[in-house]
Amino acid sequence: MLARCALILLAVILLPAQEGWWMRQPIRWVQTNLRETDSGLDARQHVDELRRFRANVLLLNMGGIVAQYPTTIEHHHRSPHMPPGRDPFGEVLQEAHSHDIKVVGRFDFSKTPKAVYDAHPEWFFRKANGEPVVFNELYSVCINGDYYHQKAMEVLTEALEKYPVDGLFFNMFDNQSRDYAGNFVGHCHCDSCQRKYRARFGRSVPAEPDDNYRQFLLDSRLELAAKIGFLIREKRPEAGYFNYIQEHTDGIMSESNTAVNRPLPLWPYTSSDNVNRARNSQPGKMSVNLCMQFVDYAWRWATVPAYEIALRLWQNVAHGGALAFAINGTFDQQDRQAMDAALPVFQWLSQHERYYVGQQSSARVLLLGNSSTNVGSYSQSSYRGLFRLLTEQHIPFSVANNLDWLGKRDFDLVIATDWVPVELEAWVNRGGKLLVASPKEPAWRIADVLRRLDDVEGFWRVRDASRFPSLARTQVLMQDGPILELDSPDAALPPLTLVPPSMIGPPEKIHIDARDTTIPGLVRKPMGQGEVVWLPWDIGGLYYRHSLPAHAGLLADVTDTMLPAGRQLRTNAHPLVEISLMRQGNRTLLHLVNVSGHSSTAYHAPLPVADIQVELPGTFRTARALRAATPVRLTTSGTGVRFTLPRLGDYELVVLE
Repeated sequence: MLARCALILLAVILLPAQEGWWMRQPIRWVQTNLRETDSGLDARQHVDELRRFRANVLLLNMGGIVAQYPTTIEHHHRSPHMPPGRDPFGEVLQEAHSHDIKVVGRFDFSKTPKAVYDAHPEWFFRKANGEPVVFNELYSVCINGDYYHQKAMEVLTEALEKYPVDGLFFNMFDNQSRDYAGNFVGHCHCDSCQRKYRARFGRSVPAEPDDNYRQFLLDSRLELAAKIGFLIREKRPEAGYFNYIQEHTDGIMSESNTAVNRPLPLWPYTSSDNVNRARNSQPGKMSVNLCMQFVDYAWRWATVPAYEIALRLWQNVAHGGALAFAINGTFDQQDRQAMDAALPVFQWLSQHERYYVGQQSSARVLLLGNSSTNVGSYSQSSYRGLFRLLTEQHIPFSVANNLDWLGKRDFDLVIATDWVPVELEAWVNRGGKLLVASPKEPAWRIADVLRRLDDVEGFWRVRDASRFPSLARTQVLMQDGPILELDSPDAALPPLTLVPPSMIGPPEKIHIDARDTTIPGLVRKPMGQGEVVWLPWDIGGLYYRHSLPAHAGLLADVTDTMLPAGRQLRTNAHPLVEISLMRQGNRTLLHLVNVSGHSSTAYHAPLPVADIQVELPGTFRTARALRAATPVRLTTSGTGVRFTLPRLGDYELVVLE
């Protein structure tokens, strides 16, 4: 027992990803999220549908809330619709393996029927008033209780010993503060949480979330994740471990989904965002971003637009992730539009699968996302504004939410919003270039902060138009939100200065009291052999919300001045043509995804784009457009090549060798 505990403790610290089948072969992944009433499914028919899709991985419900196999573990609820003598999971597994289709078992241990609660109430989530959390007659368990740490381990041991699964996936891996209906249930106050929290922080679980509690939950997830990972390695060493967290897993799961109450604007780069971040944060792990077919929980049978499905799938593979699609129930869908949209994408990619394995980003610009272990506040809109700007400007970029790339991969420029860790100071001093766009203080000194001003509704005055060629037609930029007043290190007047709030009406009084200041909106500071530019205001968030050309122009101009060799790629492509630059061995892969069909909440057929010119560095002998099935003529241009893509439909892959 002590030896096992020691090994689990070691796993918390060191559980590196395996380079299994999920990294060695192209992945075409389908999830059929079975209901308990689907337990009588025909295994052969189910696998025949997978074969029609040319899928090579199936994610299938195995156990947890409902066991889809004849479990013998007490308190593991067997599907009441499982026909006598049948083994739905085992039958599908055997049939899939006979056609060389991998099977990943799905578990969700977050809830159980009332009978389990009655037998062991100490295993369960307790609200502040002591009541359990109940939804559709299912009781929520606590991630720190013995249901997860003991009973779930018994269930997993049975499943792993009984079935030669190719992997396991775990859903709802947390103490959820809201139920499926969106009702807030708060924090768990069970004895296990109280005891564990008090031992660490010397007080009871707080009534409101704070950084300590968020760190507590994060550590609880990581502790359990390591424990499960160790068990999988022990029982099925060749099986992959997939979860919605990055640590201790072999693959990183995420979702591109919708919700009827999600605030606008919608995010058309959801797949690109999820996959880019996962693949570049953890290059040794596969990103499996599930394209969810349904609109929201209450409308599981209604599908999102077909062109949204296709866009998500193309974005998945354009950034080196798995092709991944999810449906509720079996293939017998009441609304088949999503399946009809996904089918040709799966089939085409199966015919060209050799180009969709082992891809790595060639981008020379890095955008820092929120750290996977950061429990503090983080502005998603600031990050998304920079993400969209770089995409529309066709500047190839990687996203990372850690610093594992330090010393392993060189970047010409790193861009940060709210997360500017202290480790970047040494990187800049060694020659790195860093662009910070945030009204929050970094973890290290870039410039002295004199004060913070909240909710500033004003302008930024362009003082030196020669520095910003994109702003030749404007003298002011909109400012709305917090700023930091910095002590500028420049002796000269800063190139961008604050015009504070002034009269807004009536028209006869508009801004007649406006005054200029010397408060800088941009500070450029040499540091060692490197350089930092700091925009101490939320330009990313403003661009995300309002898409003003002046904000885009300023960001583009500043970025260009910080790229020592200029842009990695030049093109006349429309801003709604997303381009990713990848490498695969000696090949260079240029993916073009047409996002022009997105409009507000709608996704239509993308408009065809003609005569896209591309110029990029490198020596290449041949180029071929795979979707068009035609060679592309290359001409030399300086230190690289130039070519024209005659037509782009929804997606194209140009292979350069």
